[in-house]
Amino acid sequence: MALAALLAAEAMNLLDATIVQVAAPVIHTDLGGAGATIPWFSASYTLAFALGLLTGARLGDIHGRKRVFHAGVIAFAVTSLACALAPTTTALIILRALQGTAAAAIIPQTFGLIRAMFTGTELSKALGMIGPVMGLSAVAGPALGGVLTHADLLGASWRAVFLVNLPLAAAVLAATPRLREDRAPVRPRLDPAGTALAMLGTALLVCPLATGRPGPAAWATAAAGAAVLTVFVAQQRRTARRGKAPLVEPALLRGRSFPAALATSTLFFAVMNGVMITVVLHLELGLDDGPLTAGLSLLPWSTGLAVASWAAGSHLVPRYGARVMHAGIATFAGGLAAAALAYRAAAPDAYPTALPFALALAGLGSGLFTPPFFTTALGAVGPQETGSAAGLLNAVQQLGGTLGVALIGGLYLDTTGGPRTAAEHALGVATLLLAATAAAAGVMTARRTRSTGPADEVRDEAG
Repeated sequence: MALAALLAAEAMNLLDATIVQVAAPVIHTDLGGAGATIPWFSASYTLAFALGLLTGARLGDIHGRKRVFHAGVIAFAVTSLACALAPTTTALIILRALQGTAAAAIIPQTFGLIRAMFTGTELSKALGMIGPVMGLSAVAGPALGGVLTHADLLGASWRAVFLVNLPLAAAVLAATPRLREDRAPVRPRLDPAGTALAMLGTALLVCPLATGRPGPAAWATAAAGAAVLTVFVAQQRRTARRGKAPLVEPALLRGRSFPAALATSTLFFAVMNGVMITVVLHLELGLDDGPLTAGLSLLPWSTGLAVASWAAGSHLVPRYGARVMHAGIATFAGGLAAAALAYRAAAPDAYPTALPFALALAGLGSGLFTPPFFTTALGAVGPQETGSAAGLLNAVQQLGGTLGVALIGGLYLDTTGGPRTAAEHALGVATLLLAATAAAAGVMTARRTRSTGPADEVRDEAG
C-alpha cells in the first residue's frame, strides 16, 4: 500500500508534464492570448519542476521526507484545482509554475522513502518499478489528455486534465500514514548560494529553448546557463571542502558512472518526448486530426512500454542486469527506423498505416530501458546521497524532455516541404540523439564486469 502510494504520486506528477500537450490548442482557443503562449502551458510546469527538485530533495533531508511529501501532495492538489479554475492564459501559466513547484517537493522524497522501507533484493525490485512508472506516465499523458478533453465531462473540457489529479491526490494522502519517516543521518542546512546558481543556470538553459523555436540569442543564453551550472558544480565542491552541506553531494559527480547516468537520462527522455510531440504535431497540425485521435495514437507506445517494463522488471533484469538497458536502446532505435519507413511509405497527406507498429516497438524499447536504468543509477548510491541523486535524475529528466520538445518538435515546425518531410527530419535528429544515448549508457556501465542482476552490478560499482 505504501509503495503503491509513492508510485501513484510519481505517476500523478509526471503525467502533468505531458498531459497538457494535446489539450493545449483547446486551452488556447478557450482562454485566448497570443499563440506564443501555447508552449508555456507545459514549459512553465516543467521549468518550475526542474528548478525546484534539488531544493525539494534538501528540504526532505532537513525536515523529514514523509513530512515534505505530505505537504507537497496537498499543495499539488490545491494548485491542480486552481489550474482547473484559471480564468486567463496568464493565470494558468503562473498556476502551472506553482503546480510544478509542488511536484518538485514530492518526487525526490519517493526515492528516499523507498530506501527507508526496503533493503536488499526487495529494494532493487522497488527501485526497478520507478523507471516503468516514470516512462509510462510520460507516454500516457498525451493519451489521457486527449481522452479527457474530448469527453468534455460535465462541460469541463480541458479543465478535466487538472481535475483528474484530485482523486489521485486524495488516494495518496489516505495512504501517507503508512509511510515511514526518513531524513538524512546528519541534518544539513540549505545552501542559498548553490540554490541560486542551480536555479539561474537551469533557467538560462531551459527557458530560451522551451518555446520550441530557438534562435541564435536563445542558444547564446543556453550556453550562458551551461556556464553557470559549471560554476555551480565548482561551488558545491568548495562548499563540501569547507565542511558545509552542499546542495548536491560532490561524491556523486566523481568518476564516470553517475555523470554518465545523468547524460543518459537527459538524452533518452529528450528523444522520447521529442518523438511523442512529433507524432502529435503531425496528426493535429499536419493531418488536421483532433485531440482524441492525437492522444490515442500513442496507445501502442504505452502498451508496449507497460508489457516490456513488466517483463524487464520481473524476469529480464534479475537475470541479465544492465544488458537489458542496452537492448532497450537498440529496440527503440528499431522503432525509430520503422517510423521513418512508415512516413516514407505513406502519401504526403495520409496517416502512416505502419506507424502503430513502429510506436509499439519504441514502447517496447522504452520499457526495456527504464527498469535497469534506474536500478543501476540508484543502486550504488549511499543513503546520504539519495536525496541529491533523486533530485538530479528527476531534474535532468525534465530538462531532457523540455529540450527534446524544443529541438525535435521545433525542427518539425520549422521544416518546409510538407508534414511528412518534417516528420522524417525530426526522426533523423532523434536517431542521432539516441546514438549519443547509447554511448553515454556504455560509459555508465563500463566498469561493471558482471551482469547477472542488479545486486551484482551494485557490488561491482561499489568495488
